[in-house]
Order: sequence, then C-alpha cells, then structure tokens
Amino acid sequence: MNLQEINSIISKINNKVYSPIYFLMGEETYYIDLFTELLEKNILSEEEKSFNQTVLYGKDTSVDEIISVCKRFPMMSEYQLVIVKEAQDLASKIDTLIDYLLNPMLSTVLVINFKYKTLDKRKKIYKAVQKFGLIFDSKKLYENQISNWISDQLKSCGYTIDFKANQMLVEYLGNDLNMINNQLNKLMILEPNGKIISPELIEQNIGISKDYNVFELRKAIGAGNINKALQIANYFSNNTKSYPIPYVLGSLFNYFVQIFQLHSLKNKSDNNLSSTLGINRYFVGEYKRASTIYSMKKISKIISLFKEVDLKSKGLNSNNNTHKKLLNQLIVEIMS
Repeated sequence: MNLQEINSIISKINNKVYSPIYFLMGEETYYIDLFTELLEKNILSEEEKSFNQTVLYGKDTSVDEIISVCKRFPMMSEYQLVIVKEAQDLASKIDTLIDYLLNPMLSTVLVINFKYKTLDKRKKIYKAVQKFGLIFDSKKLYENQISNWISDQLKSCGYTIDFKANQMLVEYLGNDLNMINNQLNKLMILEPNGKIISPELIEQNIGISKDYNVFELRKAIGAGNINKALQIANYFSNNTKSYPIPYVLGSLFNYFVQIFQLHSLKNKSDNNLSSTLGINRYFVGEYKRASTIYSMKKISKIISLFKEVDLKSKGLNSNNNTHKKLLNQLIVEIMS
C-alpha cells in the first residue's frame, strides 16, 4: 500500500478536488471506509445532503439503477454524491457499468465500495475507471508494516507509543486496521494529557498482559529461558479465549521458520534480515541470538513437532487441560 498515494487522495478531497468516480476495492476495508467518509464530509453540506446524497447497496440495487441515479442533476448544489456500498455483490454484473464510466456526469461523484474483491487490471472496466476516475486497491498490510502504521497514526494525533506497547497491539490485533484504529482512539481518550501510550495503559484497558503474551513467549524460548516460557504457557492455558492454542502454535511455528530462513541467508546485515524476514529491526538481535541456540537441523525437528502437536490439539477428546499439557510438552521438547 502506497502511503504517498493515500496522502495524495486525502489531500485532494480535503482541498475539494474531486474525481467523478472513486472505485475503492481490496481486502483492507479501513481506507475504503476512510475515503468514503471523507467524501461524505467534504462534498455536501448537511442541508445539501437531503436532496443530493444517495446511498445504494449492492444486494438491493442494480447497475441500471446506479446509472439512472448518477445521471440526475444536483439540486441547489454543485455536486450530487452517489455511494454504492457492498458493490462486490454486483461483481458478476459490474462490467455493464462501463458505458457510464466512459462518459460520467461531472456534477456527480460516484463512490463504489468494492470490498474484499479486486478488478482484473486487464479488463475494460479497470481501464474505464482509470480514464476519468480514481481506482484504489486497498491491500492488507504485512505484520512488519503494522508497527510503523500504529506509530504514524498516533503521531498524526500528537501521541507517541512505547515500543513494547506497540508490539503488544500488533500481536493482539493482527493487521485489521479498523480494529487497531478503534483501539487507538480508545487509548487516546483514556490518555488525553500524557500523550504517551504505555504497556500499562494497554494492559489495564484492552486486556493484553504486558508480561504474558506471544511476543514474550518467543523471546523466552529464543533466549533459552525455559522457566519463563513455561510460566507464560501456563498463563495461556488459563486464558484460552485470548490465547487459543492454534494461534499460539501458529505464532511459534512462524518464529522458527524465520530463524530457519536466517540461517540460510548469506547477507546477515540487520537491514537485510529485517526486510527478508519481515521483522522490525528492533528484533534482529534477538533473532540472531536465537539462531545460535537453534541450528537448522534442530529447527527441522522442531517443525515436525509442531505438526504432531497441531494434530493432537484437534483431536476429538482435546480440551483445555489437554492443550495445556501439549503446549508445555512442546516447549520442553523445543528447549531440551
């Protein structure tokens, strides 16, 4: 996802430079919603919206209706705004919109929310949108990009975030930008004066432990600290709703795959390890230290262990107590 492109779109909307068509597509819904809300806020005043704003839904409308509405003239306003939400429900018929896209009404701003799907760049409809409008592919960010995104979002609001606090959010919330943004807004409301988002603030208000999380478990295993690793594993077993075993196993499995990749790289500079492994530079030293404990041969055996434990955890008679035993046994075998 191109941050420069995003900022350019936002800047133009805020400066009232509009395209007649906004085709917003892709897996990451945050920017689709953000651009749509900005257009709703900027194009029409509250008084103008009653006559000049139309919201349609893909499952309840048709391409013919969309075209018909778009061809209306605005009433006592420079523009009319037409928003088509859930347009992915029209995916099989969206090509029939081409004639309008090639000859759009300049007094109409058409916003199409095409979530979770994308247009084929080779198709005529893609090229038709490009000719007169704006097409934005909102892709999911990779995990190693989320940390910077969180910092940038908070910085734009005058906040900073402790690095550990940042990683707690990344681990707990994944790469769902809408969910992350909601939690950031909550944290900023709770910390209106301090301007620093700390691990303690997150622990107290979001329910993520600053000492017992997957981030700390990987760190303990990578450092060879079996006592700390088992303490964290026991905490997970008592909090399976927040730390289900498939999630924990998946995170640990990815960790060892990355260490295996580290061994295979000739260029072990911090920058190359960070970009190739998809990890923050802050963790590079930790991964290097772990690689001195876990050889490629040992990691190959560990990966086989994960497959066995994963199958056992999905067994018919598995329960929380079984999961606790499996996780503890796995950790002991990894670190023995």
